[in-house]
Amino acid sequence: MDSYLKTQLLIVACVNIGQFIDGYSVGWSAPIIPKLQDRDQTPLPELITELQVSWIGSLLYVGAIVGPYIPSYLSNIIGRKPCLFLGGLLNLTAIVLIVTTKNVAMVYAIRIISGLGMGMVTVSNLVYVGEIASTNIRGILLTSTSIVGIFGTLAAYSIGPFVSYAATGYIALVINIIHVIGILFIPESPVYYAIKGKEMEAKETLRYLGRVDDLDSVFDSVRGTNPDEGHSWKAWIKIFTVKANRWSLFITLSLCTLQQLSGVAAVLFFATTIFQIAGSSIRPDLATIIIGVTRLVASLIAPTVVEKAGRRILLLVSTACCAMSLSILGTFFYLSRIKSPVVADIGWLPLMALIMYFFSYEIGFGTMPSALVGEMFRGNARSTGSAVAMTTAWLIGFGVATGFGSMVRVLGGDVTFWIFSFSCIVAFVFTLKFVPETKGKTLNEIQEILGRH
Repeated sequence: MDSYLKTQLLIVACVNIGQFIDGYSVGWSAPIIPKLQDRDQTPLPELITELQVSWIGSLLYVGAIVGPYIPSYLSNIIGRKPCLFLGGLLNLTAIVLIVTTKNVAMVYAIRIISGLGMGMVTVSNLVYVGEIASTNIRGILLTSTSIVGIFGTLAAYSIGPFVSYAATGYIALVINIIHVIGILFIPESPVYYAIKGKEMEAKETLRYLGRVDDLDSVFDSVRGTNPDEGHSWKAWIKIFTVKANRWSLFITLSLCTLQQLSGVAAVLFFATTIFQIAGSSIRPDLATIIIGVTRLVASLIAPTVVEKAGRRILLLVSTACCAMSLSILGTFFYLSRIKSPVVADIGWLPLMALIMYFFSYEIGFGTMPSALVGEMFRGNARSTGSAVAMTTAWLIGFGVATGFGSMVRVLGGDVTFWIFSFSCIVAFVFTLKFVPETKGKTLNEIQEILGRH
């Protein structure tokens, strides 16, 4: 393997430890809530109420919606690397609170601070990895961030039930300390140096990354950029006044919105409940584990084909299969509602439909929008654009997850999943019409394509 390729992989592996912690934070509440409802395991003076359970679940998103705007403001002032470090410190603060929890307010604080850290780390990662990676492996490295997040969530599900409340914190503490120390040793993004007009530093970083031939391309991608405008209101105006940025926002925002409207947050949070509602013949807890493994296996496939097949084709295949699987699930709920005798013979169908959904989702629809977020926007607007796209997605995901129970109650499981299926069909049509292929193109070439739209 090329030594420069090894260098980039090592840097991204270090950065992705933060993504593992983010995934761990998402999954942490699932095994922790039963502990806080058990007198023998809770570190709290009293057992938590149902209202407190819902707050513990949802407060993560409150922090996650605010978090991305911190690097969107700071990344052009202090650099991408310090933003990664600050995100790691926020996660570290939340983990210290886990091992010292004394009351429910501290649990709320853990969720909000974890959310802030998650928002900071996710956006900073996508921007940083998109800027340091060589063109031929950029897609692979950007999709790896999603995989590591899934792995972190699976780790929380797998470890959490079998260790004490405090131990869930100690495990994360060791991992996060490695992440924070590792960040100190990675280089600053060459794009940040280009924005600041520091040609020597940019050249040195590109040489370290084995990309010294990309110097002109990196400076071209930020040409016409004022070094001080990235953190001012001008950066926000540039999102809407520069044609390439406008198209970048339209494409990434639409894809991230449609991704969440496919109901992924609801299906993830309530996978066990869905099997119970469906009256499936498969044990709900077993089905949930099978889905977790399916997600991980499918997400590992995406990086291996993203640079061969391209982003567009993966999105098209993925959204079409997601639409089909969700419509099958909706049909099962419909047959169950009309009490069709055939339901007794197809108790396996909900699990099959959800395995198909998550497999399809993770090979494209789940990973490509965030990869595109890391590739689009001009250098000075990349952090701001990424923040807008990601926070909007999380806000919609929070809304869908919160409203899922009411949707099933009012509309029925059949109509609910058919609505989610329709979102995937819209995403398929949108990709066909508007999403350009970015495979094998430099960040500057992508800007030129978007500028010609």
